[in-house]
Amino acid sequence: MRYHVAVGDRTYLVELGPEGTTVDGIAVRAQLAHVNGTDVHSLVLDGASYRLVAARSGSDTWDLHLRGQRLAVEVVDERAHAIREMTGAGSGPAGPHPVRAPMPGLVVKVEVAEGDAVEAGQGLVIVEAMKMENELKAEVAGVVARVHVEPGQAVEKDQILVDFAAPDDEGGEGVHPEKDT
Repeated sequence: MRYHVAVGDRTYLVELGPEGTTVDGIAVRAQLAHVNGTDVHSLVLDGASYRLVAARSGSDTWDLHLRGQRLAVEVVDERAHAIREMTGAGSGPAGPHPVRAPMPGLVVKVEVAEGDAVEAGQGLVIVEAMKMENELKAEVAGVVARVHVEPGQAVEKDQILVDFAAPDDEGGEGVHPEKDT
């Protein structure tokens, strides 16, 4: 099976088959084991072991937490990729996505305020979960439309923490002007 895996500005072609796994045509030794009842996985990649937290955030998107970094990843199979290419679906900017809690936790620090301009990779909120502090970062540059949390607040998985204004939104209403959940 072939997958197009987008991480940031880079897309990788990942092939999983009976002969093994390749990434952009290069063979890798990979094993992934799931810890039942959690979003936690054990990833062994070319002999090195990693703790990986993987939570689905959309039909084709995942929030991954690996080695203290949050990664927004899109995984599309070969068929869906071909359909998108033919129809042009998925092209063009969709605007910044809200930052959501990847798992239940406690807000330790809020690093931005409403109206702040942020750069891709800039820290937004620090959430403590499973005895680890996780700094959630902006996927792309944008302007903070609304901060839904404050330090000391408990949050649930998928709860919106920070909304961003749409690139053409002068009023700062944000792309997801949802109520706190």
